[in-house]
Amino acid sequence: MRARRLVAVACTAGVALSLLTITAQAAAPKEGLRLLTVRDSLTATHTWYEQTYDGKPVLGAYYVEHVDKVTGEKTVDDGRLTVGSVDVTPAVSAEDARSKSAGTPEGASLKVLPGTGLVYEVISDSGKGSERTLVHAESGAVVRTESLVKHADGTGKVFSPNPVSSQQNQNLKDGDDADSAVPAAAYRSVTLSNLDGSGYLRGSYAQLTGAKSKLAYNSDNKFEYTRANDLFEQVNVYWGVTEAQRYIQSLGFKNINNEAQKITTLGLKEDNSFYDPNKDQITFGTGGVDDAEDVEVVWHELGHAIQDAQVPGFGSTVESGSIGEGFGDWWALIMSSADAQDTATTPLACIMDWDATAYTTETPHCLRRTDTDLKYADRKGQVHFDGQIWSRALWDIYQKFGRDKSATIVLEAQFSYSPSTDFKAAAAATVAAAKKLYGDTDAASVQAAFTARGIG
Repeated sequence: MRARRLVAVACTAGVALSLLTITAQAAAPKEGLRLLTVRDSLTATHTWYEQTYDGKPVLGAYYVEHVDKVTGEKTVDDGRLTVGSVDVTPAVSAEDARSKSAGTPEGASLKVLPGTGLVYEVISDSGKGSERTLVHAESGAVVRTESLVKHADGTGKVFSPNPVSSQQNQNLKDGDDADSAVPAAAYRSVTLSNLDGSGYLRGSYAQLTGAKSKLAYNSDNKFEYTRANDLFEQVNVYWGVTEAQRYIQSLGFKNINNEAQKITTLGLKEDNSFYDPNKDQITFGTGGVDDAEDVEVVWHELGHAIQDAQVPGFGSTVESGSIGEGFGDWWALIMSSADAQDTATTPLACIMDWDATAYTTETPHCLRRTDTDLKYADRKGQVHFDGQIWSRALWDIYQKFGRDKSATIVLEAQFSYSPSTDFKAAAAATVAAAKKLYGDTDAASVQAAFTARGIG
C-alpha cells in the first residue's frame, strides 16, 4: 500500500460571506491563500486570492480585499471554507479521471472540494462550450458534471442596434438571411476602430476566431458585406464588442475586460449563444435569426464577459446567475440607448427584438423586457426569469440618472460582488458605490430602485 499523508487545516467556516472592515495597513492572511488577480476600479483596488489546501485550490472558496483609494480603508470579503482533514494523495490517475469526461478533455487538475475531499477537476469541450467534471480522486466516481458556459436562449444579430429598432418596423422577418428581407436603410456605415492591421477582424478589444478560410479578410481593412454573406455577422460582433469597450473606457474604467475578447460566429447552428469563461470566448449561433445580426444579443453576452473579468468565477448560484442575466439585458439597453429610439413601436426596454421575431408572435417582439413589474417575491429560481427583477431595478436607475452615470455606478459596484453574490448583497454594493461616487442623495435614489423590487 502506498504511503499517504493527511493534512489538517483550520479555515473560516461556512459558505456565508463575512464582511470585515480593517485598516489598510493590516496584512492579508497569506497562509493558505494564493494571489489570483488585482482589479482597479474608480474608487478602490480589489485584490483577489484563492484559498489553497496543501497547495491545491479549494473549490468555491475565495478571499478579496477592497482598499479605498481615498481613505485607505480596507474591506475584506472572506469566502474561505472549512476543509478539515483531507487525504492529499490521489488513488486515481489523471488519465483515469479524464476518461470520465463526456467531451474532449483538455486537462485534469487536483483540487479540494469541501465536504467531499480531493477531486480531479476535468475541463472538456462538449461541442457546445466548456464542461467541468469533478472526479473523486479516491474512488474515481463522478461527483458532479456542469456546463461552464453562460447561456442566452434565442439570441440576435446586429445592425445598430438592429433592423426592427432602427426601421421602427415590427413586421420584418429573417427571410433565410436574404438581403431583400431587410431594407438598405437598416445598414449603418461605421468605423471599425482598433484593428491590428492584419487584414482580419482582430484588434485591441475583439478578435474573431475560427478557421482562417472562414474569417473575414481584407488587406485594406474594408469589410463591407450585407446580411446574405455570413461575414456580415463577424463585422457586427467586432464593432459591437469594440464599441462597448471604448464606452467603458470613456467612463474612466481602464481595467474591465480590457483585452482582445475572443468571439466566434462559426460552428453553432442552434438558436442560442453563450459566453464560456473557461475559454473566455463568446459563441454566437445561427438558428432562427442569426444571433450575431442583433447587436443587443452581442452586448448581452458581452455582459457575462464583463462580470467574469471583474469577479473571477461570477455566477455560481441561481441569484448571482440571475444578476448576470439581468445585467446582460441591461447592458444591451445601455449600449443601444446611444442609437435606439424609445417609442411605442420599439420600446427601449424591449431587448433583442430582431432576434425575437423568429419565435414570438406578439408585438413588440421582445426576448425579454427590462421594465416588468416583477419583484423579489415573484422569483422562480430560473435565471432568465429572475434576472428581469434585477434588470428592472437597473432600468429605474437608468431612468433616474441617464446612461453614463447609471453605467458608472453599476460597473463600479460589480467590482465588490462575490462569485455567489445574492440580490441583497449586490444591491447593497450598488448603493455603496453610488454613495462613494456621488453622495447620499443619489445613493438614496439607488436604494429606492431596489426597495421597489422588494430587494434589501
